[in-house]
Amino acid sequence: MSKFDHLELDGHALRLFLAVLEDGSVTAAAERLGVTQSAVSHNLTKLRRIMRDPLFTKSGRGIVATAHAQSLATQARFLLDQMQAFASGADFDPKGAEMTLTIAANDLQRDLLLPGLFANLESKLSDIRMAVVPSLLPGPALLRENRCDLLISPRPPEGVDIVQKRLLTDHYVTFYDPEMRDAPVTAQEYLSARHISVRYGNNRTLEFDDLLENQGIDRNIVLRVPNFTAIAEFLRGSQMIATLPSFLQKHALRDFAIADMPIKTLDDGTTDLPVYMCWHQRYQHDPSHRWLRDQLEDVVATKLRMPTKQPLAQQTS
Repeated sequence: MSKFDHLELDGHALRLFLAVLEDGSVTAAAERLGVTQSAVSHNLTKLRRIMRDPLFTKSGRGIVATAHAQSLATQARFLLDQMQAFASGADFDPKGAEMTLTIAANDLQRDLLLPGLFANLESKLSDIRMAVVPSLLPGPALLRENRCDLLISPRPPEGVDIVQKRLLTDHYVTFYDPEMRDAPVTAQEYLSARHISVRYGNNRTLEFDDLLENQGIDRNIVLRVPNFTAIAEFLRGSQMIATLPSFLQKHALRDFAIADMPIKTLDDGTTDLPVYMCWHQRYQHDPSHRWLRDQLEDVVATKLRMPTKQPLAQQTS
């Protein structure tokens, strides 16, 4: 029989266990949580002795969870949720506090908001460890399974346990190199131009591109790249144009000119791009998480000169 009992369990060990389970790597889990690999290995050894199961076995260059470890995942998440709820009544004082978090965002929201957020947190907390992961096309499991603490996306996942709040609303404009061409003035000039756009690694295209295609508006898209940050080098020195969110002019496409699209046949609101922050309802009343969300809204208000008060958070159904 193991010399450990259930009282030896702690939240840090459970969080490390879930990180290894989700990432399939001790190294990746350590990087995600901002701890050493030896700390992860030590806690896994402790859990193995308590559970009397290897939990993970080697598979090629990585590791895979045993059937017993997979069955424990739901219970581990439940226990962490209960610990979170137990502590949620306490006040949060950032002075002297430490925070480890993971935020999911694509490259536009990442580059626009997260450097400012990290600087803000770094100035107010005793220690901050933040990991940024791509959001891709986010599903509710990303938040339900604690793979991230906060999600920033124009496409919030749906679920009765997922809470969302609008951070900002962007809109689409046409980017071009002013040394190579003028802005397209007519619909014909716009449609006949050579376009560059984005197709993400999961083969997802921009929602704006899908909307135009669904309306039967055919553009000459000659080049697709995997993210927004890749566009600049292709657009520079070219006569191509790119129809993208306007806030890209604040960082990745700051060297290019912008113009309104000359197409007048789109439905109202088609060019709008709302962006949301999303979290799991387990954090709805958690003081530290509420403080984190306030910091992000402050960054939005400062960087984008938007009002700090947005519509009340609501759960998606």
